[in-house]
Amino acid sequence: MTETRMSALPGRHNLAVLAEESYARHGDHPMVFFEGTWHSSAEIAERSARVAGGLGKLGIEPGDRVVVLTMNTPEVFVSYRALWRLGAVVTPVIFLQTPPELRHILEDSGATAAIVTPELLPLIQAASEGLELTVIVAGDPAHDTAEGTDAVAYESLESAAPIDIAPRGDDDLAALLYTGGTTGRAKGVMLSHRGLWESGHALSRVGESQGTTRWLLPLPLSHAYGLIVVISGMHSSRRQSSVLQRWFDAKGWLELAQEHRVESSTVVPSMLQMLLDQPYQDYDLSSLRSFGSGGAPLLPALREKTEEAFGVTILEGYGCTESSAVIAASTVEESRPGSVGKPLSHAEVIIAGPDGSPVPTGEEGEIWVRGPGVMQGYWNDPAQTAATVVDGWLHTGDIGHFDADGYLYVDDRIKDLIIRGGFNVFPRDVEDALLAHEAVTAAAVVGRPDAQRGEEVVAAVALHPGARTTPEELIAFVKTRLAPHKYPREVLILDAIPVTSVGKTDRKAVRSMVRTAEGES
Repeated sequence: MTETRMSALPGRHNLAVLAEESYARHGDHPMVFFEGTWHSSAEIAERSARVAGGLGKLGIEPGDRVVVLTMNTPEVFVSYRALWRLGAVVTPVIFLQTPPELRHILEDSGATAAIVTPELLPLIQAASEGLELTVIVAGDPAHDTAEGTDAVAYESLESAAPIDIAPRGDDDLAALLYTGGTTGRAKGVMLSHRGLWESGHALSRVGESQGTTRWLLPLPLSHAYGLIVVISGMHSSRRQSSVLQRWFDAKGWLELAQEHRVESSTVVPSMLQMLLDQPYQDYDLSSLRSFGSGGAPLLPALREKTEEAFGVTILEGYGCTESSAVIAASTVEESRPGSVGKPLSHAEVIIAGPDGSPVPTGEEGEIWVRGPGVMQGYWNDPAQTAATVVDGWLHTGDIGHFDADGYLYVDDRIKDLIIRGGFNVFPRDVEDALLAHEAVTAAAVVGRPDAQRGEEVVAAVALHPGARTTPEELIAFVKTRLAPHKYPREVLILDAIPVTSVGKTDRKAVRSMVRTAEGES
């Protein structure tokens, strides 16, 4: 690759500079394995510099938001690097979106372009109708569904000449990630170059302590998780190789882990259960040392069974989008069942009582964090920003405690967010969909612990007087209105939805009803 020339001095934490430094440190080596082919670090670096030039020719400028909506492919690694080189803002979007959900993100972010894989082209076309959006399709040219559309083929960008790294400051926006709350629509979380640089650096130290150099990546890279994995790898002092699955399937995971002598893999609990359901004893997994588990509660019984079956240590971690994805993590040397590990080097964490003062060790309170990884704020939402980040402290909305040795435990959530299989489900989204049914007068949605998914979405509804419907009919109704991971798998039809003394839905009572119904089934 040609030597980097910078027309002005970028900030110390510019992520494009980090990518260049990583390549200079390690040189050319096998970097990403995908569907039968190894892609080298030199190839990724060269393609990134050319794609950045191609994006610039399309009129994309520093500060522009560009959506990355893809299945797992090497082009994710290329695109992130290219966008940072250009000075643009990476806007990763998980592909489990409905057109209205995606349209909100496109409109709210003001995205000028979107990079998609061919199978997601119909989704972006449906969501962007009437918007000025350049769509770029990254995929096998022989099977490129962009033909006959206004979409731009990704390979055409690579014919451009490499460009210099755009000067961007440490506090300039590097990524805009959309996340929701327990109410309302998805909000854009603003993450700076420095914040992501520091978070990736802290996470990379966890990998360094394990000596891990070969990973299997089955989780979506077009997500907060993928963003921090890419950045963490660029910080590593060792050459890193990643084996990539387009999308997780248990049999394929076992085959790849055996073939490539994988040492670690990042997963959510539902994946662990799927692996245990396979004839894993038939595979040589002796190289495997650990699983990194996050995104959903890990039931103790599942952890114990997995560690015994695979001879590994499960390393639980904790973070949120507003903290640049990571706050705490376990290591092989420091791992306790039920704990998410100790806070990473970039994060100061306290357990705050109702008055905001730290509570004594062992007592529960809200988890607050501050440090360079904390978001700059919510995009176009100063009021919500002010309520969430107070005097530099991010109020996570999660309840937790420290033990005497400094291990962090996440005990509950103040918010009613449900995490199903690693994906966020916001009760109001599901409740609104249920309330659109002509028979439903009230709805309450809660999460129920589930061995495979971490949590399962369960709904309770009350019907209008004289109305009739069935749980099966309601589930079928909302399936057409919600992303696949959101719709409830169970619906209870009640005489009335319980409410508190001030008229709010009593979710505690609803959860109790769900547990009772489960016990009777």
